[in-house]
Amino acid sequence: MVKVVGVKFKETGKAYFFAPGKFAPQQGQAVIVETARGLEYGTVAMTEREVGEEEIVAPLKEIVRIATEQDKAQVEKNKKKEQEAFAICEEKILKHKLDMKLVDVEYTFDANKILFYFTAEGRVDFRELVKDLAGVFRTRIELRQIGIRDEAKMLGGIGICGRKLCCSSFLDGFHPVSIKMAKEQGLSLNPTKISGNCGRLMCCLKYEQNCYDEFLKLAPAVGAIVQTPNGKGTVQSVTILKGIAKVMLEGEGENQLMEVNFSDLKILKNNHKNHDNQDADMKELKKLEEN
Repeated sequence: MVKVVGVKFKETGKAYFFAPGKFAPQQGQAVIVETARGLEYGTVAMTEREVGEEEIVAPLKEIVRIATEQDKAQVEKNKKKEQEAFAICEEKILKHKLDMKLVDVEYTFDANKILFYFTAEGRVDFRELVKDLAGVFRTRIELRQIGIRDEAKMLGGIGICGRKLCCSSFLDGFHPVSIKMAKEQGLSLNPTKISGNCGRLMCCLKYEQNCYDEFLKLAPAVGAIVQTPNGKGTVQSVTILKGIAKVMLEGEGENQLMEVNFSDLKILKNNHKNHDNQDADMKELKKLEEN
């Protein structure tokens, strides 16, 4: 077992492990650590604890120091410089007539490197832009192309639920989401209702999927032939979370519609619908899954 402290460099970013060394920082306390990019300013997201050696990336670097007032002042200074760099970079992009959208600018803590994050439809030849920026800032320049999910995470916003975007408030990474999840949860397949501000499927489709997966193991498909305590019938609809199916019973006279618990059903013949429908609507929905 190895003693570690979890440090985040962004409010909603991933926590990285560092050795506490001679320090015992508290949660929320600012620290200076050494990374592949040099010295960085971060916030303790997880206090000291022991984890297995398989959970760390060796060699594990130690915390350099608890952040001082000077360190905090340096961070504020960098933020002001980032705003200036953003405006300058946008001017240079227009000058070089590049088909790209600048999203964010980030200075490393020691100001030895500036990262420019941008989105674009395809590959962009920004070599001349880098030379131009290096001539202005006299430091190392890196342009990094990101996806539209990352753009939404960086810019933030309000979702259709009325709350702050999950990706910009608490998610530390993006999890795979699919149209299949929306279908299994009985949601409308209208793209405007199941897509987020980024134009891709909403991350929250993933939150309850494990529960649906468990219920679906017991649920019959619509159209399935089932045996109920009252006789044989055909499933007309299914309410997954309640564990209930509406079944049209077969028999003499008028057919009877009744609700039956999944546990009281025996599936005689399941009628799985083909989820690989390739019509125009499905092709449009599939675009929402693309990263």
